[in-house]
Amino acid sequence: MALILHLETASPVCSVALSRDGKLIALKESAEDKSHATRLTLFISEILAACGTSIPELDAVSLSMGPGSFTGLRIGTSVAKGLGYGSGKPLIGIATLQALASHFTGTHPVPDALLCPMLDARRMEVYAALYNPDLEEISPAEALVLTKDSFDRILDQQPVWFFGDGSSKAAGLITHPNARFAPDVRSSAAGQTVLAEKAWLRKDFLDTAYFEPHYLKEFIASIPRNKVL
Repeated sequence: MALILHLETASPVCSVALSRDGKLIALKESAEDKSHATRLTLFISEILAACGTSIPELDAVSLSMGPGSFTGLRIGTSVAKGLGYGSGKPLIGIATLQALASHFTGTHPVPDALLCPMLDARRMEVYAALYNPDLEEISPAEALVLTKDSFDRILDQQPVWFFGDGSSKAAGLITHPNARFAPDVRSSAAGQTVLAEKAWLRKDFLDTAYFEPHYLKEFIASIPRNKVL
């Protein structure tokens, strides 16, 4: 069994958790926009101090590996690699949407419904995937432009829960009676705990030197509104 530090930076939520044997023992997070760069390492220090432990005592570090915010993923990956290199601890990669689904099932019993975690990807686009209640992948993560018919084929067969910060877009379009919405359920490092413990037992670790986040889309830099040509 393992003591694992978890980092979630793929969404606007900056979240750090600590688990032992797959059970959450500490969580610190902020939904303040663009807070990852200033708060991530601070949260790590505060959680370790509060739990009376330190980096050398960890067994592994898990990180949310995408899809999601380009900037957030880069920050999380950089910090996780720094911890891994500096301490010699292995890195565990957790799919962001699967972690979000795991976090959802912790508070919502859904034995007869599929799970569709969604992250905002700008405009009417979201990152989405489908899982069954056992968190087994039904449809892989993709960047999807939402329409009112986006999930009709699945919804005709069974209920689907849509959740995450992108699901509010779906709620405004999808009116199928089998559609359920929980936009208040957001990404959290707490959702990585059980998945990371299973990966630890399998010894399923990332290559610290060569790992890159799963962006799904190419980065497009925005132009500041006050830019003068």
